[in-house]
Amino acid sequence: MANDNFSSLAAFIWSVADLLRGDFKRSQYGRIILPFTLLRRLECVLEDSKDAVLLKASTISTTLPEESIEKLIKPATRTTMNPDGLQFYNVANMSLVTLGAQDMSANIAAYIQGFSRDAREIFEHFNFMEFVVLLDEANLLYKVVERFRWTDLSPRAVSNHDMGLIFEELIRRFAESSNETAGEHFTPRDIVQLATSLIFTNDDDVLTQAGKVRTIYDPTAGTGGFLSSGMEHVHELNPKAVLRAFGQELNPESYAICKADMLIKGQPVERIKLGNTLSNDQLAVERFDYMLSNPPFGVDWKKIDGPIIAEHKRGFAGRFGPGLPRVSDGSLLFLMHLISKMRPVSASAGDALSKGTSSKDTSFTGTLFEGLDPSEHELSSRIGIILNGSPLFTGGAGSGESEIRRFIFEHDYLEAIIALPTDMFYNTGIATYIWILNNRKSSERKGKVQLIDATHLASKMRKSLGSKRNELDQKARKNIIETYGRFAPADESSEAKSKIFANHEFGYRRVTIERPLRLSARFTDEAIKSLRFNKSFDMAMLAIYEQFGRSWLEGSQNYGDLSAVEADVRIMLKADFSELKESQVKTLLDPLIWNSQLKLMIKAAQLKHVIGTEQFDDFNEFESLLNQAIKQAAISLDKSERKQLIEAITWKNPDAERVIKKAHDKATPNPLYGLFAMGSKVVEYDTDSDLRDHENIPLDPSQSVTALVEA
Repeated sequence: MANDNFSSLAAFIWSVADLLRGDFKRSQYGRIILPFTLLRRLECVLEDSKDAVLLKASTISTTLPEESIEKLIKPATRTTMNPDGLQFYNVANMSLVTLGAQDMSANIAAYIQGFSRDAREIFEHFNFMEFVVLLDEANLLYKVVERFRWTDLSPRAVSNHDMGLIFEELIRRFAESSNETAGEHFTPRDIVQLATSLIFTNDDDVLTQAGKVRTIYDPTAGTGGFLSSGMEHVHELNPKAVLRAFGQELNPESYAICKADMLIKGQPVERIKLGNTLSNDQLAVERFDYMLSNPPFGVDWKKIDGPIIAEHKRGFAGRFGPGLPRVSDGSLLFLMHLISKMRPVSASAGDALSKGTSSKDTSFTGTLFEGLDPSEHELSSRIGIILNGSPLFTGGAGSGESEIRRFIFEHDYLEAIIALPTDMFYNTGIATYIWILNNRKSSERKGKVQLIDATHLASKMRKSLGSKRNELDQKARKNIIETYGRFAPADESSEAKSKIFANHEFGYRRVTIERPLRLSARFTDEAIKSLRFNKSFDMAMLAIYEQFGRSWLEGSQNYGDLSAVEADVRIMLKADFSELKESQVKTLLDPLIWNSQLKLMIKAAQLKHVIGTEQFDDFNEFESLLNQAIKQAAISLDKSERKQLIEAITWKNPDAERVIKKAHDKATPNPLYGLFAMGSKVVEYDTDSDLRDHENIPLDPSQSVTALVEA
């Protein structure tokens, strides 16, 4: 079918929207038009075998399990045009053509129930009957059925391939008509075509050979845009090549659209799964040749953290062995999931980084998973995934994100990252990137990554669709694909800018730089008084004390007893300290905390009497005096009390002496690593967290890690 023919037929079908206008929202048009189109196509495909199916169904007991009934009926769908039979059937003795005007809604319900399970499930996830009832109530059902019943969508008039193109066009129109929420389930066509072309670029020659069978997979299938685009790309290269589509989708309606699209194209629909890919991978044993995905940006995975954390604990036997990203952004979980779906290759992808980069303090702006049996495979597995900027830089060295990036670089999976223009998607205008990964790079790409800047190649759309104001036209897409294919720094004639980097240039060693703690100490009345209030609750305790504690007698039995004014205390805390949890409020209402703080304050006063109010700028000397004073005053301080006391009477002073943490009798001084000579001993100093710094040292395979860090 010529391009203008299928476009005109798609436009004719979509013109049903003219009937719906006023009674339905624009975002609902597709929810009516798509299932009716599918229904008409299915009944046209089934027309030749309809009588045989009805005859066979009449001989089968309805008490049998549905699976058994399907196995018995499906052979009856074989015809001259479909010698292998069909994946679906319908045992209802009716069609859109034969539906009467009376009780049309009920008749359609019975008609839908006559379909085999996979086909019937699609209509159920479309909530088709809900819209049929709404059409009936609006007196539009007969008019809509009348429009579809005389539209010829038979295989003789429209091939599977062309019907797929028509359905894709209807999906596109649906996406554009519901652009407020489209970004959650639809990827814009220009981005789909670009990403698809990129992952197929190096395999075009192979796919033109006869008898090739390949697989394509999308774990966030949406309405199936990537799967459809992949099949269309291969069909253009080689109409006889077979591309088997697999996918999983969380949203029931998008799943229904995707499954309907696959059914229309003649693909086995049992390969399209419904459910959450991250927590319930329903294609766990499958591996694929090509993978494409546009996962939701910044998706929170807290609700499904149980199975994900459990799988991470299995290490590389699961999908999430390298690490877990922060719970607020699961983008890298989808990327690791895709990597786990790569087909095993016979050899390692290559040792792209020096062996010294495997330490936990390596980060990357940024082989196969263990547990997979290695086997020979001609082709690589290739991945194209659309991500926002967060996976590029979020997480410092040692974080989950950094460990994931390190894993990708050490196994030399990353081929290229393409920076896209902003305002390319329906529901966000943020910067986005296409990552291309390959577990069997060509020799020229091994150990290297190509960065392509296509941010300036956008064309303004005549009419914005939600947040989508820009698009990549065919010329821009061709420029990007050619730049990627050349794998060279772009010259001045190229519109897309390209740079090539070695893998190690994306990594660095993160070193912590410590400075010694310097403290001064002095007993003052103000410091001692502050111990009346626990530091964890100092402001709340101060407020309670000032408002309700004036009647307390220090040392008396009622000190800290708030039982008589508990209701008033709770009202004040709720108004002024609403962040406090109930367990914390109960602690503040307990006399125990008040009495323990009072006792500590009294102990501090006793120590002041022994030591005096002199300021000490050598905390090491002061600590010795403090220990002597504790013994002299016959006072006991537990660890918590001692910590509170020290915090109250000390402060950081750059002119004070360094605080010794530990002394070593047998150690070699090494100041660079924190070991300092002091007389005959070697000491370590306490560190000042406020002065702590970090140095990111770029990796350099020509030097040892130690030499690199120390230099």
